[in-house]
Amino acid sequence: MATAIEFNHVSKQYRLGLVSTRTLSHDLNRWWTMNILGKEDPYLKIGSVNDRTQKADSEYVWALRDIDFKVEQGDVVGIIGKNGAGKSTLLKLLSKVTAPTTGTIRARGRIASLLEVGTGFHPEMTGRENIFMNGAIMGMTKQEIAAKLDEIVDFSGCEKYIDTPVKRYSSGMTVRLGFAVAAHLDPEILVVDEVLAVGDAEFQKKAIGKMQDVSRGEGRTVLFVSHNMASVRNLCKTGVLLENGGIAKIGEIEDIVNLYMEDNKIDLGDVSFLNKFTRFIKVQKEIEIIEVQRISEYLMDACSPIHYKMRVKRNININTFKVTTLLTDTQRIERVGIAYSDLIEWSDTSNNEMELEIIIENHNLAQGKYTLDIWTHYGDVFSNYSYYDAVYRTITFEIERINGKIISEWHDYWGYTCLKQRVNTYN
Repeated sequence: MATAIEFNHVSKQYRLGLVSTRTLSHDLNRWWTMNILGKEDPYLKIGSVNDRTQKADSEYVWALRDIDFKVEQGDVVGIIGKNGAGKSTLLKLLSKVTAPTTGTIRARGRIASLLEVGTGFHPEMTGRENIFMNGAIMGMTKQEIAAKLDEIVDFSGCEKYIDTPVKRYSSGMTVRLGFAVAAHLDPEILVVDEVLAVGDAEFQKKAIGKMQDVSRGEGRTVLFVSHNMASVRNLCKTGVLLENGGIAKIGEIEDIVNLYMEDNKIDLGDVSFLNKFTRFIKVQKEIEIIEVQRISEYLMDACSPIHYKMRVKRNININTFKVTTLLTDTQRIERVGIAYSDLIEWSDTSNNEMELEIIIENHNLAQGKYTLDIWTHYGDVFSNYSYYDAVYRTITFEIERINGKIISEWHDYWGYTCLKQRVNTYN
């Protein structure tokens, strides 16, 4: 099979905080060494490793260092890694947004990129005008673009606003149109960064389906960067794990995702303690939440129950209370569901601490990452209630697949999707 993309020992160096080398003497030295003497850039010999958690020991940093791999035509490659690992820099080099410091990149065919919201769009031009401009940049004729126009507009769902300047679009609308243009104007290579997370769930599903069609049905090459491991697993065949600007491993996507999840399990919330919580400032902590621990696996399917334990402490003489769990979609930063308990009785009044086991079944959550907000309170959560304690952004988990049909017990209150949770108590 033909090679579509080839990275040959590619590196990218940046100067921290500044453009150029800051001093005239350094700039002249670089120019003289490279242009007159014909030697390598003298400042390539120095530079910090690209680790955002460590203080730099040099004025230079290697965003990427010695990237060397090939992508076969028709392959779908997932680029994964922590924030700051170099994923976006790699795609920008491929898309020629910036040039590599050392090494070469060979790409065979036209490249369509969606790296940021509004990539390649002129804000003063209408959606229709931007479609034609993007096509022209890719080397397409006006007739070729016009033949695809209706298909692009229909896929984007922006028909009503297609003759409105793009500056008046929301970020979601801009991404919809940008992806529609990138995917439909016959590129041989499609490059997509995390930007799809800006779109709503319906569009994300539509975009993933389109990328699958482009790769499997039309034999085009896709490079996909995402922190949503469910999407990466569903779409990609090959994975590249980046770490501190270098390649940690290349292989089958399942192996690469498992390695990434294993290496980062501490960051995924196996156990969360109070100092990692965000606490609602108005609470009095009458029934104080002192510890939360996830029992469920981090990666789970939609048929598996959400299972966690929490430890609470009674700071005043209260014999009954309730627990409510809010589920927040971390990709979109919005609450998607609420699970509430029946009245919980403090059975052992001689012990002021109690352990609770919370089980939420039939949740029917879509694929994605979630975190739990937890309240202790009195009263009905849907009418009159008051916090005893409230902690936010506690444990996290990810729904990676949906197995079979789920009979859901969810129903709506206050615009939330609501479910009953089972609570077991231990003194």
